[in-house]
Amino acid sequence: MKRRTLLRGLALSPFLPAVLRKPRGERLRLAVIGVWNRGHANLSAVLGERVVALCDVDEEFLGRGAGVVKEALGEAPRTYRDYRELLAEEGDLDAVVVSTPDHTHACVAAAAMRRGLHAYVEKPLAHSVGEVRALQRLARARGLKTQMGTQIHAGSNYRRVVERLRAGQIGEVSEVHVWVGKSWSDGRWAWPQPVPAKLDWDLWQGPVPRRPYQKGLHPADWRRFWDYGTGTLGDMACHYVDLVHWALDLDQPLRVEAEGPPVHPVGTPRQLHVIWDHPAKGDRGPVRVHWYDGGLRPEGVTWESGQLFIGSEGKLLSDYGRHQLLPKERFAKAPPADHSIPESIGHHAEWLAAIRDGGTTTCDFAYSGDLATTVLLGNVAYRLGGSIEWDPNRGSLTGSDRGQELLRPSLVEGFEVF
Repeated sequence: MKRRTLLRGLALSPFLPAVLRKPRGERLRLAVIGVWNRGHANLSAVLGERVVALCDVDEEFLGRGAGVVKEALGEAPRTYRDYRELLAEEGDLDAVVVSTPDHTHACVAAAAMRRGLHAYVEKPLAHSVGEVRALQRLARARGLKTQMGTQIHAGSNYRRVVERLRAGQIGEVSEVHVWVGKSWSDGRWAWPQPVPAKLDWDLWQGPVPRRPYQKGLHPADWRRFWDYGTGTLGDMACHYVDLVHWALDLDQPLRVEAEGPPVHPVGTPRQLHVIWDHPAKGDRGPVRVHWYDGGLRPEGVTWESGQLFIGSEGKLLSDYGRHQLLPKERFAKAPPADHSIPESIGHHAEWLAAIRDGGTTTCDFAYSGDLATTVLLGNVAYRLGGSIEWDPNRGSLTGSDRGQELLRPSLVEGFEVF
């Protein structure tokens, strides 16, 4: 039986083997769902493989993406507006890249993973904690190779920070402050407007309740609305808090506090201060992590965005591309820590190599799902009045049934996740 025929049959089975390694030198067959803006960057990063299918609800974006693939690979990909049609018709795929807005991450990824396809999904992995947990379960049950799109994780500077902290250069860290200058906030419904001819508005809305189209939601301002996005916190914390989770080996928090302006039913807050309390682990004590956005930042710092680790013997200040030990005079002659973490071959390349060779990724859904859950719980605490107790094992608020719709929202039929 030809390999492609075998794979097409297996793809239609819910019992697809966890890993089907490709013969060495054979390129992976990929579909990219959401192909422009952030999707364009992801598409460009996987063009070393065979991108055989593209999907986007925006006809203009879909055409641009197809042009990029045709120019790079010499063959035009098949194109779709509806990811469900793509998954039904493309029987010999190996993996998918999902770069849609937050509210459709989970329904797209879950459908692909149930087909046995490996998945690269943009942060914050899903729109709700329950959806994150569903993707984690699917990845674990199917043995799939996964990666969340926290591309800075592949950077050299983050590795050097992790090495310094693990080497104990500032002692034991019990508190961290993380802040970002970027802001996505204060979405408000406007007067309905005609849907652009290029856009399939119903498909764009996917699993959430239907609303009239309004200008600006697509392709960017959806981040400002609870129905579609997760605000500044969901957009940026997976990048910046990632370093904290990685360096300190944090589990999900047990308690979350959040403060900001009065909660609005439609739009995300213009600024937010979140506190996550993480339990002790191994030889490390408990850790408290602060998040600030919308102009808020810890006292005394001047960097636009970054992380400030507070240890028993000093501090470490960092951002995407630099770091310094504080106070400067004490650490002026401090040597770098041993380079125990190898340089990344690239965030997308890690995932592709894992699919091909059966290896691992640094931001698989086991790790990145716990990070995304932590981030999303900040929004849950804020929307529920400022403070929650979290049970990571049960995936529920301790001693309370409140907030169930925030943790596990009802989804429109045809876009199931759970």
